[in-house]
Amino acid sequence: MRSWLFVPGNRPEMMEKAAFAGADAIILDLEDSVSPKKKVEARKAVADALTTLHRESRVWVRVNPVTSDHCEDDVDVALAGGADGLVLPKSENGDTVRQLVRMAGNGCPPILAIATETAGSIFGLGDYSGLEETLYGMAWGAEDLSADLGSTATRNEAGALTGPFALARNLMLAGAARAGCQPIDTVWTATHDLEGLKAECNAAHRDGFTGKMAIHPNQVPIINRSFLPTAKEIALAERITAELEKNPNVGAISIDGQMIDMPHLKRAARILELAKQYGGAK
Repeated sequence: MRSWLFVPGNRPEMMEKAAFAGADAIILDLEDSVSPKKKVEARKAVADALTTLHRESRVWVRVNPVTSDHCEDDVDVALAGGADGLVLPKSENGDTVRQLVRMAGNGCPPILAIATETAGSIFGLGDYSGLEETLYGMAWGAEDLSADLGSTATRNEAGALTGPFALARNLMLAGAARAGCQPIDTVWTATHDLEGLKAECNAAHRDGFTGKMAIHPNQVPIINRSFLPTAKEIALAERITAELEKNPNVGAISIDGQMIDMPHLKRAARILELAKQYGGAK
């Protein structure tokens, strides 16, 4: 899924609006956007939303961290309402995911782990293997990590990620590839800078991310479009697939003067699957 739109779990009117934003998934948030005193109220609102929302999008629930007193109640509400998945914050490593799976029991839906929110979590990014049945994807976040590190900013004057956060992004991407799950890029917080969002989406798509989290409905169309392959990419993928299928015993072929081999075929298959899933090119 390409676009993941966060919406506060204690704001029914915003949840209703988000359901029609065109996101591939909306995330009803019971964690950061809900104050401790509002947790019970938010769970009730999320329970109501799960039964009444128009499900044009997949509906996931971000629970509180597994170490909190709220997580088990959050999970119960999500499961009772038939949530399509759980978003796990403050994930330290694969064992954090396993804790959530045990808490949810046999009916555990897919999980998206936000895997870079503490300093310690950076050292666990290669430890998510063996969770293929439940781990849909891994995402990274900068703001909580910034607080844990004591950073004063996550980006430099030119708008580029500073060293610690570029490192977290890149290691999470590699960790997701190792785990065989979907890598999801962090939110773009400048909600009115849509050109900046577009540039960041294109860079994420180039590097291998398959989607991006959003915090405002106006970000969704740009994210959805950015994570589609181009017509040129689709045409090349079709050529690569056809040529290698015609020559199954050849390790490598040449197309337009470029050597093409099995890694290119794997990439081509991914491009064609995206085009099929979302109905064409951007």
